[in-house]
Amino acid sequence: MKFITPAQAAELVGSGGSLIASGSGGGHAVPEALLAALGERFRQSGAPSGLTLAHVVGIGDRAERGAAHLAQPGMVRRLITSALVDAPAFIPMAMVNEIEAYTLPQGVLSQLMREMAAGRPGLITRTGLHTFVDPRQAGGLQGGTATEKRVELIQIDGQDWLRFLPFQIDVAFLRGTTADEDGNISMEQEAVPGEMLSTAQAVRRMGGKVIVQVKRVARRGTLHARDVRIPGILVDHVAVAPDQRQTYATDYDPSYAGELRVPLDRIRPLPFGPRKIIARRAALELRPNTICNIGAGISTGISAVAAEEGVLDRIVLTNEQGFIGGAPLTGPDSGAAQNWAAMVDQPYQFDFYDGGGIDRAFLSFVEVNGQGDVNISRFNGTIVGIGGFVNISQNAKETVFSGTFTAGGLEIACEDGTLRIVSEGRHRKFRDTIQQVSYSGAFATEEGRRALFVTERAVFRIAKGRLRLEEIAPGIDLERDLFAHMDFRPEISDKLSLMDPALFSDAPIGLAQHTNFANSSI
Repeated sequence: MKFITPAQAAELVGSGGSLIASGSGGGHAVPEALLAALGERFRQSGAPSGLTLAHVVGIGDRAERGAAHLAQPGMVRRLITSALVDAPAFIPMAMVNEIEAYTLPQGVLSQLMREMAAGRPGLITRTGLHTFVDPRQAGGLQGGTATEKRVELIQIDGQDWLRFLPFQIDVAFLRGTTADEDGNISMEQEAVPGEMLSTAQAVRRMGGKVIVQVKRVARRGTLHARDVRIPGILVDHVAVAPDQRQTYATDYDPSYAGELRVPLDRIRPLPFGPRKIIARRAALELRPNTICNIGAGISTGISAVAAEEGVLDRIVLTNEQGFIGGAPLTGPDSGAAQNWAAMVDQPYQFDFYDGGGIDRAFLSFVEVNGQGDVNISRFNGTIVGIGGFVNISQNAKETVFSGTFTAGGLEIACEDGTLRIVSEGRHRKFRDTIQQVSYSGAFATEEGRRALFVTERAVFRIAKGRLRLEEIAPGIDLERDLFAHMDFRPEISDKLSLMDPALFSDAPIGLAQHTNFANSSI
């Protein structure tokens, strides 16, 4: 093992080769100094060019950091990830087929690292069936022309499965907190665990180079052996970046690292508005001791609502980055968590998810059709990707999809427990045709999985293969405020009811006294 500078690390990436970078979202365990040095090398020399770039989770600040350092014409020819939204400079490149871009499920890519480490022939899973990831649809391709197969349909015992194929990785850019003189890496200050070990093992098996960015160096033999997350036998080079931040937005928060637990009143409540109304209605689906996933977007508000309402310690919230218990964060540090009970490597979290471990998942939606199919991945002339959405929605026993009824300029007013639409959003979300299928309502129904759709003005459920209206907000007119802004007319429940008026006031809704919790002795 050798200590090198980020600039020297950048020189080890060759043209036409393949690179994988660790991390999540807004700078969580992202080897920022290494990526910046590699981007600068290309600007100065035009090399390396024609790269295959992979990262399991979207990485970047949605501007110029993270993977965006490499979004330069000619530098990357193929991108394999779960999300493009964090490095939006790649989106127009994919839209005009300048690069070959894939958005595959986050859990699939995470678990695939482990399969590749063991030399197995890819990942065999049902995750992705009947979505745009299925090779009978787009095979996950979002831009360019497929030059290598990423996924294939196979049958085992008469049942459809997907096989995601392994791919070559020449260099890994990973991140930890501390390296000792033998290259052993600990992650005591990192906000997420990722799949560092599996990735290092996979790259070394392929004869590639493992380069780890750290904040500091410790003397040989002084790291506690139980704290080592990447053994030195897997590490070729270490690059020290003393100014390494925990996330892009946060220099260091000890609660993200599990060093301390914060009082619940330190978890900031959501400001009152459509997002809080939706998060609170979704939170009414919580039950004591239910195991939940809290996804990105509007659903991240569930943890803030649970804390404000005093029920956070009576439920088990998880997120796909590997946290069990506590409160997944909202805002720019989304992906991290506070007050968690356990942190497991990401592939193992997805094993739990894929095995049906989630009782209720809380996810977002962008487009929904009359059959309950959901699109979150590609719409309105942009590509977002899917993150862990497919693993979660396809394997949870019940999924609560949350989103505003329309988008783009929506304004509301709440008076005396009623809702009034002040200005309607410009974009419809309930469409006859959606651009991509990220969730198949028919497949979910076939497998006995339930789905609820929560908006600020109405609640729907999939019933008998159709979307059915279950609840409407007080003050909302069915024709004027609902059906006039949908491409299709949903079924209407015989038991259509009003949403709880308490949702439309800034005061707490009394979730702890709600029937679901009040009738429980736990």
